Amino acid sequence: MEAPQPPAPESARERLLKAAAVLFYNNGIGGTGIDAIVERAGVAKKSLYNNFSSKADLVNQYLQARHEEWLGLHEARARDAETPRARVLAVFDAYQDHAEHEYERGFRGCGLLNAAAELTAGDVGRQAVRRHKEEVEALLAAPLAELLPDDPDRARRLAQQLSFLLEGAIARAGLEGTSALVHEARAMASDMLEAL
Repeated sequence: MEAPQPPAPESARERLLKAAAVLFYNNGIGGTGIDAIVERAGVAKKSLYNNFSSKADLVNQYLQARHEEWLGLHEARARDAETPRARVLAVFDAYQDHAEHEYERGFRGCGLLNAAAELTAGDVGRQAVRRHKEEVEALLAAPLAELLPDDPDRARRLAQQLSFLLEGAIARAGLEGTSALVHEARAMASDMLEAL
């Protein structure tokens, strides 16, 4: 029997992205300098510029990584969701999973929205965050269309309402530093679905 192989060492790019993710979430984008990122990653400053064209490029890669991280949480929850109602609630569950992640300084709300708040109006990062939020709403809309096949307008409105409920819960949960309000929003969503 072969001994298990140790995991491959992380590349400088991976270490930089991980360091940036922690620091951007803890301190904000504007509050995080390049020197802090390279120090935390344990790489030379040149490594940052060998892997990213600029801090803005690093920010955009961070936003993409956060999006993919959430999608992974959602896919794990959606795998067990056998009904349209369960698939709607899986979106809430994935947000709760993200809120309960071990953050160094506690939960501060949606990392994507926190980042978007720091970016200028036309920034590509803000557009990426908008696309993420639209994708979340679409993940709510698809099973609602199954639940309300004869009323697509109502299904679309309900998807938007649930999306707003979820975003409000995440914002408040970030202020309070706990996922309790996300859990409460899920219960509200469940009640709304029961009333269909």
